[in-house]
Amino acid sequence: MATERQAPAAPDSPAGPDAILTLDGVVAGYGPITVLHGTTLAVRRHRITTLIGPNGAGKSTVFKAVFGLLRVAAGRIRFDGEDIAGRKPAELLARGITYVPQGRNVFPELSVRHNLELGGVTLRERALLAQRMEAVLARFPVLRDKADRQCSTLSGGEQKMLEVGRALLLQPRLMLIDEPSIGLAPKVVSTVFETLQELRASGVTILMVEQNARSALAVSDDALVMEQGALRLAGPAAEILASPHIRTLFLGGTLEEGAAEGDEAAGREALPAAVLNQ
Repeated sequence: MATERQAPAAPDSPAGPDAILTLDGVVAGYGPITVLHGTTLAVRRHRITTLIGPNGAGKSTVFKAVFGLLRVAAGRIRFDGEDIAGRKPAELLARGITYVPQGRNVFPELSVRHNLELGGVTLRERALLAQRMEAVLARFPVLRDKADRQCSTLSGGEQKMLEVGRALLLQPRLMLIDEPSIGLAPKVVSTVFETLQELRASGVTILMVEQNARSALAVSDDALVMEQGALRLAGPAAEILASPHIRTLFLGGTLEEGAAEGDEAAGREALPAAVLNQ
C-alpha cells in the first residue's frame, strides 16, 4: 500500500509563481468552533480547481474565509500576492473576486433583468453596466429570451446561469462557486460545467466546491482534497480522479474496490498527487 509522502515546493504550492490565490496556515471557524486548522493551499490562475472532501471537511468555510464572510483568526490569504485576509466583500469584488454561494440566490419576485442588474450595483456608470449586461445576455441567450419574466419562472439551471451571469458583470479574475450542480438534472449539470469551462477559456480562474465530485473533476485542471479542516492532497484532477484511494474515501467507491485497485496499482504511485499536509 502506497504511503503518503511530503513533496517539494511545486507550482500548486503556496510558493508557486502562477498561483493567483493562496492560503497559508489559515485558522477560521464559527464562534468557538474551529473548522480550518492551519489550512494551506494554492489555486493556479486560468484554471478550474475543484475542492473536494467529506462533509465537514471545511470546503465552504474556505470560501467564506476568502470572501471576507468569516474572521480569520490566524494565517494569511493572498490574492495575486496581496494579503486580503479581513477585507470586506465589497473590497474583494472591486479586486476581481466574485462568489456564487450554494443554493438559489435570486430574488424570485423580480425580473431576470432586474436580478442581473443587481450584480452590477457597484458599477457607477450606467453605460458600462448596460454594456456588460449585454455581454452576459449574449453569453446566455436563454436569459435574454426571458429577461422580462419573473425570476420565479426560471428552471433551476436557468437560475444558476443567472447567478453566474450576475457574477460576471464585474469581470472577475477569480470566481468562487459553491455546489453549482445541487438540485439540477444531469443534463443541466453538464451545461453548467460547460459554461465554467468556457469561462476558464476566457481567462477566469475558477475555484469550485462540488458534491458531484466525479463530474467536477472530469472538467477540472487541478484538485484539492480536504479532510478535517486541512489540505491532504493536491494535484492534477485527472490523477486525483484515477486514484482508487480517493474514489474509496471521497467519491463513493467501496472498500473492496479500493483494495482491489490498490493491489493492481502495486509497484507504482497509488497517490500520484503531491501531499501538502498530513
